[in-house]
Amino acid sequence: MGGFSLSPATASDLAFARDLTRSTMLGYYIRHDLLWQDEAFDVAWAGRRNLLICQGAGVLGFVSLSRDAQALYIRELHVLEAFRGQGAGAWTLQQVLEMARQERRGLLRLTVFKDNPAQRLYERMGLQVVGEDDCFWRMQRSSVSLPGDLGDA
Repeated sequence: MGGFSLSPATASDLAFARDLTRSTMLGYYIRHDLLWQDEAFDVAWAGRRNLLICQGAGVLGFVSLSRDAQALYIRELHVLEAFRGQGAGAWTLQQVLEMARQERRGLLRLTVFKDNPAQRLYERMGLQVVGEDDCFWRMQRSSVSLPGDLGDA
């Protein structure tokens, strides 16, 4: 499977992204006694760069990004269940890593629930656990290209 692309999300994509995120994450919120709030998602969406993960004319998911002087942050990365395990997540991570490189941000960072199996993908893509909160791992990797780096493949 391939032929992925990223397309800027618009305000009309908010409901899709919110619903996908809620359906993907609600079990984690319940297990960790956290409160899901649609309004909080909507406010966060408005302040981020949001991109749809596409294949042809189909939308497979989305990624939501923010930045500071040192890092590009993946705030959300969700793929529709029917398309998981087919390379869209890894491809998207590689694209975001390349964005960090192009923007000369030294790090790619994200936070993941400790019991989320996506952590294995992040580790395969070179992210390492650098800290933790009650139910989250904070992960990061350098965006600098190294010989043999996944980004050079």
